[in-house]
Amino acid sequence: MTTDFYEVDELLTEDEITIRDQVRVFSEKEIVPVINDYWERAQFPFELLEPMGKLDIWGGTIEGYGCPGLSSVGAGLVQQELARADGSISTFYGVQSGLAMRAIGMLGSEEQKQRFLPGMATLEKIGAFALTEPQHGSDAVMLETKAHRDGDGYVLDGSKRWIGNASFADVIVVWARDDDGEVSGFLVEKGAEGFDAKVIEHKLSKRAVWQADIKLDSVRVPLNARLPGAKSFKDTARVLTESRLTVAWGALGHALAAYEAAVAHAQERMVFGGELGRFQLVQDRLAHMLEAITTMQLLALRASQLEAQGKLTPARASLAKRHNAARARALIADARDLLGGDGILLDRHVARHQADMESVVTYEGTDAIQGLIVGNEITGVSAFAPR
Repeated sequence: MTTDFYEVDELLTEDEITIRDQVRVFSEKEIVPVINDYWERAQFPFELLEPMGKLDIWGGTIEGYGCPGLSSVGAGLVQQELARADGSISTFYGVQSGLAMRAIGMLGSEEQKQRFLPGMATLEKIGAFALTEPQHGSDAVMLETKAHRDGDGYVLDGSKRWIGNASFADVIVVWARDDDGEVSGFLVEKGAEGFDAKVIEHKLSKRAVWQADIKLDSVRVPLNARLPGAKSFKDTARVLTESRLTVAWGALGHALAAYEAAVAHAQERMVFGGELGRFQLVQDRLAHMLEAITTMQLLALRASQLEAQGKLTPARASLAKRHNAARARALIADARDLLGGDGILLDRHVARHQADMESVVTYEGTDAIQGLIVGNEITGVSAFAPR
């Protein structure tokens, strides 16, 4: 079967193809054979951290500090291949590389980069990114967590929700409002007094990655724990803009896995004296799936090219995330249906991807929120409620 109908590989560099193929081989050998069990038990696969840490992928496009300095397309392809294997692992990568490491690399001091990024690039140190709050998700700009200046440090008070990796992270980028009302990032290290993270249980999506509720009760951090480049929510949004693009690549990875499973089933399943794939309706459904994958590939590729040129606006990132998440969700649902009863079995993988896509559609901005960001660009008028 082909998943490169428009020969997108011809637009990739040799390095980009190499890193994609390396991650694909690793995923097929190390992740896919074991992930269903972790997903079913809602356990994080800590045993995979050591082998994954040897992959030169952590930190994505960050250069230096032990990071790989991948191209924007290369980092997207890594996200694609990890999601193609499993959504929980791709989310872990997104939090570690796309949010925590990116925030430190983009907004941190030289001392902060030297201290944290090398260990994070080998997974010896795990990071988290604490922005969302119990009452503030889509309106994260309204966050209520406070950072009060007190002598030679800051005191953090507040709550966070849906924070990936937070229950075992070595460093958490906590976003809080300072005494002047501006939003900034603060690095809270494991073991900080007054910091408590509790894993959210009973999830039906992304079950093999842990998100946590966080309580910050007079958590004290030194002055040099503040990210100097984070001076307002606009700086937070810069991190989110680039991260949304990786989500678009991840959605493509989920879609690829479901499409490949659907094609294999159509070729192997025998009904009414012949293979399922000979029926016109089935071939039409597969054509629709390939159409969706092709448009997703081209959109993600072009958005990454724009990022590399410094032209990735929030609206462009939102359009890519919105389009790819919606198309992947529909494609995977169709693939699950095409597999019939087998479609709900974990060993066929499609139902796991279908459940995980429900998170992808929601996190880093729902379809509607992305639409408002794009709509603002179209009309020049913000539809978000004023502060």
